[in-house]
Amino acid sequence: MNPFRSVPRSVYVLGGVAIVAAAATGAFGYSTLQVRYARDVTGSVLKHSRDLLSRVRSGAGATADSLRKAMAEATPGPDAGKPYIVVSIADRRMWYKLGDTVFYTTRVAVGSGKTLVKQVGKTDEYKFDTPRGRLTVLSRDVGPVWVPPDWHFVEIADKKKFTVVRLKRGQTVKTADGGEILVDGNDVVKKFADGHEVPYESGEGREIVDGKNLIVPPYGTNQRKYRGTLGGHRLNLGDGYALHGTDEPRSVGAATSHGCVRLRNEDIDYLYGIVPVGTPVYIY
Repeated sequence: MNPFRSVPRSVYVLGGVAIVAAAATGAFGYSTLQVRYARDVTGSVLKHSRDLLSRVRSGAGATADSLRKAMAEATPGPDAGKPYIVVSIADRRMWYKLGDTVFYTTRVAVGSGKTLVKQVGKTDEYKFDTPRGRLTVLSRDVGPVWVPPDWHFVEIADKKKFTVVRLKRGQTVKTADGGEILVDGNDVVKKFADGHEVPYESGEGREIVDGKNLIVPPYGTNQRKYRGTLGGHRLNLGDGYALHGTDEPRSVGAATSHGCVRLRNEDIDYLYGIVPVGTPVYIY
């Protein structure tokens, strides 16, 4: 005897409907998760929240590629109708865009990610990362002058095994030939034994060295101002970070900067002409 013969046909129909409904519910749930993930990624940009973005990526199991794609293609809500810059640290590329329209794109150099001990025997470090999140073009410069931070001199001393000597106004440093290094007005000068003074040159690669001592000029002196290092234009993002040109064009496309977004001079010159102050900059 067939045990299923007495089961009404309607039971089979209802069972089939239940199975289809369960499958549809699963598919709908998966689709809903995808929609929620896309919504949350966009929402994190709207809220300018780096922490939320990290949690969303982790919780949804998104790959780095999918996150980059979502960020690059998203139109920021608060700035709707306003062009913005997107910088991909992983791709080492930037876009100036509005929605699906890309006005300009080019390669960039980004932070190396390296660390440097601030002082021998100490644990404090400099970390050379490009900051992630939402920034803004706060100001623009023509012919920017770079004022090298302390890490510039610490890095050189570390490479060449020099001793860092931080010169202060009113202080003198004796030289090996009997002269003195001191600040006179806005210049760091060498004062010779006969009393005459000669200002030191300034610029990258022309740091003040006496024997094994690397002299760090005080802020505000001409020897702490480097011209030509950042190219012809700069878009300032705050906290010392910027999009700027370079005197090392071969470095563009690599992770070699100390945190800024570095471009070829012709690229930053063009962007300077079309990117206004107040432009949002999304770095991921």
